[in-house]
Amino acid sequence: MQGELVFTTEYTGYEESLTDPSYKGQILMFTYPLIGNYGVSGETFQSDGMKAEGLVVREACMHPSHFRSKRSIYEFLCDEGKSGIQGVDTRMLTIKTREYGTMRAALIVGRDDGLEAVRLAREQPDISKLDLISQVTCKKPFRIAGNGPRRDLHFVLLDFGVKRNILKSLASRGIDITVVPAGTSTKEIIDLEPDALFLSNGPGDPMQAVNGVQVVKDLTGSMPIFGVCLGHQIISLALGARTYKLKFGHRGANQPVKDLDSGVVYITSQNHGFAVDGETVDGKEAEVTQINANDNTVEGLAHKYLDIICVQYHPEAHPGPWDTEKRFFDKVLEIAGKAKKIGLTV
Repeated sequence: MQGELVFTTEYTGYEESLTDPSYKGQILMFTYPLIGNYGVSGETFQSDGMKAEGLVVREACMHPSHFRSKRSIYEFLCDEGKSGIQGVDTRMLTIKTREYGTMRAALIVGRDDGLEAVRLAREQPDISKLDLISQVTCKKPFRIAGNGPRRDLHFVLLDFGVKRNILKSLASRGIDITVVPAGTSTKEIIDLEPDALFLSNGPGDPMQAVNGVQVVKDLTGSMPIFGVCLGHQIISLALGARTYKLKFGHRGANQPVKDLDSGVVYITSQNHGFAVDGETVDGKEAEVTQINANDNTVEGLAHKYLDIICVQYHPEAHPGPWDTEKRFFDKVLEIAGKAKKIGLTV
C-alpha cells in the first residue's frame, strides 16, 4: 500500500476522516495515541467507504465500546481491503514530518521487508502529478431534491470528492441540489439552469482540476459561486491567484481562523496540503477575508463586486467544531437568494 504520509491531530472522528475523499492518495496517521475505542458505526461516513490508502496509529482498540458500534477499526480495514499498522512511534513520525515535510510511504502486510517498503515508497510519483479527482468524483449526475422553504433555489455542485456533510448542510436549508462529475462542461452546467455553482472539497493538487478552473472562469459574473477546501483553491486559481504545496499541511479539528472583518477567531476543521498564495490575489478584484491564526495562510476569499465566496477550512465539520457551519452556509443561502430575487443568473 503506497501513499503520501500525512498526520492529523484529531482524537475523535476517525470514521469521518478515513472516509473523507480528500485523503485519497494518502496514508493517514493519527497523533492521538489510541484510535478505535468507540468502534465503527457507518453512520458518519463521508463517502461510500475508506478513501485513505492506509492507517497508522500508536494503538488500535480491538474491543470498542459504544452503543452504535457495529465493528472494530480492524474489522473495518479488513472489510475495506486496506492496510493499517499499530505499535508505531507516531510522536517521532509526526516530529519528523514537521521537520522534513510530507513523505512518500508504503505499508507492507504479511512480511517484514524494510528495503521493499522503501523501494515502493520511492517509486511512487509526487502527489501533484496524480489525477486523484477522477477516482473519487461521482460517475454520473444525481439530484437531492429540495425540501424546505428555499427549495426554489437550485445549486449545481461540482463533485471533486464531496463530503456527505457538505451535501447535508446544503440540503438542511432546503436547497435543491444537482451533483455532477468533476469533468462536467460549462454548457452542461448551464443547461441545468442553476441559481448557483458550488465547488466541493477533494484530493490532490488543485492544478489537476483543469475543467473546474475553466468552468469558474466561464461562469464568473453570471451566477453566485461558492467553494470549500479544494473548491476554494480552484476558485482562487480561476480568479488569477496561484497555489502552492504546504510543508506538512493543515489536518485536524483545532485550526484557528481569524476573520479579518470582525476580528473573531473561529476554531475549524481542516484537511488540506495546498494553499492559496495571498500575495498573488488580485486586490482590485478579490480580497482575502480570513487567515490562519497560526501561520497567516489564506483561509477565505471573496470577490469585491461579484457573488463569489469560498473558504479553505471545512465549515460542515464532521469531524470537528461547528463554529462556522451556520455562518458560512447561511451566507451562501443569503447570497444565492438575493441573486435569484433580482434575476442575476443565466
